[in-house]
Amino acid sequence: MKKKPAPSTVTARLRRSAEVRLRERTRKNLSQAGVPKSAADTRRQFHELQVHQVELEMQNFELQKARDENEVALEKYTDLYDFAPVGYFSLDDSGRITEVNLTGAALLGVERSRLINQSLARFVAPASQPGFHLFLKRVFAGTEKQFCEASLLKPDAAAFWARFHGVAAIAVSDPRKWCRVAAWDITSLKQAEEAQRRADVLAATNLELRQEIIRRQAVEASLKQSEQDQRRLLEQLRQMSRQILLAQEDERKRISRELHDVIAQTLTGINVQLTALAKGAVINPKDLVRNIARTQQAVEKAVDIVHEFARELRPAVLDDLGLIPALHSFVKIFSQRTRLHVQLKAFAGVEQLDIAKRTVLFRVAQEALTNVARHAQAGRVEVSILKLADRIVLKIKDDGISFQAERVLRGKGSKRLGLLGMRERVEMIGGTFDVESAPGRGTTIQVEIPAAKVRPAAVKKSGHTKP
Repeated sequence: MKKKPAPSTVTARLRRSAEVRLRERTRKNLSQAGVPKSAADTRRQFHELQVHQVELEMQNFELQKARDENEVALEKYTDLYDFAPVGYFSLDDSGRITEVNLTGAALLGVERSRLINQSLARFVAPASQPGFHLFLKRVFAGTEKQFCEASLLKPDAAAFWARFHGVAAIAVSDPRKWCRVAAWDITSLKQAEEAQRRADVLAATNLELRQEIIRRQAVEASLKQSEQDQRRLLEQLRQMSRQILLAQEDERKRISRELHDVIAQTLTGINVQLTALAKGAVINPKDLVRNIARTQQAVEKAVDIVHEFARELRPAVLDDLGLIPALHSFVKIFSQRTRLHVQLKAFAGVEQLDIAKRTVLFRVAQEALTNVARHAQAGRVEVSILKLADRIVLKIKDDGISFQAERVLRGKGSKRLGLLGMRERVEMIGGTFDVESAPGRGTTIQVEIPAAKVRPAAVKKSGHTKP
């Protein structure tokens, strides 16, 4: 509480002047005791009493004016204190309420007279008690302003949040410690913060949902693409299966025709010659040797044809001697049959590959040369097997006419395995297959297969030209 204002300067001066005159008159009366007073003395004393009366009236007026001003100031202070927008509490060192304004009483929902000597902590919710006691401890421990937020309990009402500001104070007339605490309701602010937090959480959740939707859309698109690729691969497999069946059937027809047209006729001729030998031995013994020689030639021819079929189906030299001798043998016979100039170049280290990889290289070279003879109208072919870093490269290059490699690789418009079969063979052993064909530059087939354990070796060259 503020002190009452002191009397004005004029009032104090009048009071001092009256006191001085009263003391002088008292001394004068004492010094003149026993002396008879004259009429002049009586008039002078009366005049002085009148002056003194005026001075007292003036002092009384000044005192009444000061009292009125103090009452106005006290009324203003009371209005400011009681009707402030925040609650003000004065607490002693044990936390009891010694003074509180009307706003503070309304904040706690209790009459002001009933709050005096009550502990403010009893209105704090149990969950906020530790923080509030720590707040009071810090307030009484120092001179800096302390802050605290706590949940308060109001009789017959829901709990609400309040913010406290506190600072320590010392009374002039009382050495005991006490503090001033200001408090106001921040429930709306807390609700706004909670709403903002929920909005942030909701926004973050919406963002995660949008990202999840985008991810799922991407996965769905990927699945659709995968399904399309799978359908395409299945279609290619069905197409390839049909081509394999057709190729097998064509190969059976060719072998059947060859067996019927060549071997069957040869064996029939041998049988006729043997019958003639049986008859001629009795009729003309001199021609027996010549007829036996003809029969032997026919048998040798049939054996050669059977060997040729066997080589086409599976060359024994590939298993017995290796890839390079098998390619040399095939290229030699191929050049003689087609009159094409074929140059073969290979390094010896390729023989370190397993039989499956060597077989694939042989079949790719065989099929590529067969396609050149059938379709390329070429005059020269180069076959090379080289070692590059950790892979083996087979390259077949011709100088013939070009074709649409992509259309053939898709397996459309062709009843032969061709390039598609070669690519499937290469991919089965983990290799890559590539075809380049352009007008005026011929066609190049390149196969790359992994060969980390193959060591470089001497390159062997051979060339076969048309006879």
